[in-house]
Amino acid sequence: MNRPVKLLLAAVLFLILAGIVVLLIARMRPLAMYAASGRRALLSAGLSKSAVPSPAGPQTFFRGGSGPVLVLLHGAGDQAAAWSIVAPKLLPGHTLVIPDLAGHGDSAPEIGPLPVETLLAGLSAVLDETVPKEPVTIVGNSLGAWLATLWAKDHPERVERIVLVNGGPLKHVAEGLTLQPKNRAEARKAVDALRDPGSIRVPDFVLDDVVREAAKGPIARLAAASEGMEKFVLDGRLAEVTVPVEIVWGVSDRMMPLSYAEAMLAGLPRTRLTQLPGCGHVPQQECPAAFVEALQKLLGGPPPEAAPATVPPSPSGSGVAP
Repeated sequence: MNRPVKLLLAAVLFLILAGIVVLLIARMRPLAMYAASGRRALLSAGLSKSAVPSPAGPQTFFRGGSGPVLVLLHGAGDQAAAWSIVAPKLLPGHTLVIPDLAGHGDSAPEIGPLPVETLLAGLSAVLDETVPKEPVTIVGNSLGAWLATLWAKDHPERVERIVLVNGGPLKHVAEGLTLQPKNRAEARKAVDALRDPGSIRVPDFVLDDVVREAAKGPIARLAAASEGMEKFVLDGRLAEVTVPVEIVWGVSDRMMPLSYAEAMLAGLPRTRLTQLPGCGHVPQQECPAAFVEALQKLLGGPPPEAAPATVPPSPSGSGVAP
């Protein structure tokens, strides 16, 4: 066998072995693979990755585009790649700032409990660096919605409006569901509650990874700091939030049902509710087209100023107040 043929066979063998390794990693750590893919997509869309110091250590964020600033905050246990599907559609006409929340993704701290103070300090460090003067719109999903509300309450002069996506600052316990499943059955019950029944079912090997991550990842670290969270709950205090608030809700979410959104609608001074039928807890991933359509319509119009008004679902899958 001549040398060129040997080299070709060696190259083919290497590619086969590399493919096997990738498949094994994808099977054993699908959440990490999905996150890595999403982060590459953010870079491919034209965003750049940077870091800024904070009291908790370096905070990582992605930034790109031009125009009014849109800050996108992910949920508990997730990271900036949560927005990778919708970011390319939101970039035209906007500057996107997408942080890894403290203790998530590549943002410090790497170990230890994650109190709300640390999360807010990390967010402040990113916004102080990227938009120290310009008022911003903050879109937060789940935990990100809670943090968006708290930050806007404390810095109203720096916020044009906030968009709360299946999350907020009110206390809520989802009976029979847990974000720290101990086995595949508990993970299945929780994940199914977060998604529309008509969506593609999450495979068992992904659920196994959910169980692994729940035991040691950011959600466990948030739970370790839960005793100090009470003072950041705004039950009976929603009137303290003076900035305009858009509520965008995937109505198939059984972890945080529509009644939670309606409670915020009743208590916030300047708000309105947009419903997304057929979408669950993370609509920017489960139904990105409907989510982007609703968000762009809201951002293209004036913020809410009058009394709360519920918007019925539109035939296209989203409802937006006139």
